Amino acid sequence: MHKILIIGNAGAGKSTFAKALSQKLELPLVHLDKLYWCGQWNHVSREVFNSLLQQELNKPAWIIDGNFNRTIPHRLQYCDTVFFLDMPTRTCLWGITKRIFTNYGKVRADMGGNCIERFDKQKISLYKNVLGFRKAHAKDYRDLLERQTHVRVITFHSRREIKKYLDKL
Repeated sequence: MHKILIIGNAGAGKSTFAKALSQKLELPLVHLDKLYWCGQWNHVSREVFNSLLQQELNKPAWIIDGNFNRTIPHRLQYCDTVFFLDMPTRTCLWGITKRIFTNYGKVRADMGGNCIERFDKQKISLYKNVLGFRKAHAKDYRDLLERQTHVRVITFHSRREIKKYLDKL
C-alpha cells in the first residue's frame, strides 16, 4: 500500500482514519479539502483544483482523503488501495455534529484556507447530503469499486472495524 484513497459519506470518519493510517504507514497525507478551499469558504477553480490534484497523484506515495465524486474515477487509475467507509447514516450524522461542536469557531487541520467551522446554511446542506448519500451515491461507489481489478478495496461498516484494522497494523 503506497497510494491510498479514502472515500465515504461526510462524517464517516475519513479524515480521522486518514490521519491515523498516515501515521501508522508513514505515508504523506493529502486532504482534498485543503486543495479545494482557498479561504473564507471560497474555493479554487476547477482547473486549479485538477492541477493540484494531479501534482499529488504523480507523487510516489500518498493517502488521499475525500470524495469529490467527479475525480474518483481519475484517482482510481493511480491508487493501489481504496478504503470505503460505508457507515450507517446515523454514524455520519453524529460525526458531523461532533465535528461542528468540537471545532466551532476554529479552522480544522484538514481544511484549506481560513474556513472557520460554524453552523450555517452550508451545514444544513451538508446534513441533507448525508441523509441522501446512501440513496444518491453509496451504490454507485460500490459498483465502481467492484469493477476495479487493479485496486485492493477494503470496506468498513463501523468505527469498531476501523479501530480493529488500525490496531492490527
